[in-house]
Amino acid sequence: QVDLAEFGGGLVQSGGSLRLSCTASGVIFEDSAMGWYRQAPGRQRELVATITSEGKRNYGDSAEGRFTIERVKDTVYLQLTSLKPEDTAVYYCHIDGYYLDLGTSKYLEVWGQGTPVTVSS
Repeated sequence: QVDLAEFGGGLVQSGGSLRLSCTASGVIFEDSAMGWYRQAPGRQRELVATITSEGKRNYGDSAEGRFTIERVKDTVYLQLTSLKPEDTAVYYCHIDGYYLDLGTSKYLEVWGQGTPVTVSS
């Protein structure tokens, strides 16, 4: 079982910054992608950014060059800058990848509980 511990959400004024972090524990992945998605009220969940074990980054349109994702082992950081009210959403940490289970490689995907980010105008 994998646990994702998310930190860093909160209330910030427009133009401000926040740093989210998420640490995975419980399973040692051979290869994985960690990242963040977000869901605003009444909208579908959307990609913010992901990063693989090798450091390959993928940003969603919502990042717009304002967000930066970094990873140190099984902890992923999302730096949010120049925040806008439309960035208000619940931000979910996500990990998926392969781990060894008694010599067999298995796939696992896990979502975090979500951390709310509210940007006031």
